[in-house]
Amino acid sequence: MFIDFICVYTHILEQMSSYCSIFRMAKQVTLTPEAIELISRRFAVLAEPMRLRLIHALFEGEKNVNALVDEVGGTQANVSRHLQSLTLAHILSRRKKGLQVFYTIADPGIIKLCEIVCGSLQEQFSKHAGALSSTTKR
Repeated sequence: MFIDFICVYTHILEQMSSYCSIFRMAKQVTLTPEAIELISRRFAVLAEPMRLRLIHALFEGEKNVNALVDEVGGTQANVSRHLQSLTLAHILSRRKKGLQVFYTIADPGIIKLCEIVCGSLQEQFSKHAGALSSTTKR
């Protein structure tokens, strides 16, 4: 049953990859409701601040759970729950070494996505700051 789930999930990922490639090439392409649902779920996984902190902490490379707990601040149970969600979404991967579990970013597209969002926010804040400074000079 688990193998069937993986096969179905792999098929969905392949479909999404082709949909997203088409979407990048021609923005006029209409996404199917199923594709939009998958994209929505991906963003929903990323909509949790603790998960974003964990991803950001892993930009530097692989870390074990204890190091991540120390870095992001939270209980081990809470951090582990979020790490599991990110792993199930194939954003992170994990490996065990003895009693320790190490996590790393599995999807390099997440780093690009974070850079795009942060860059966009910086632009917006710069425009707002510029607008505010010009109104105070008057």
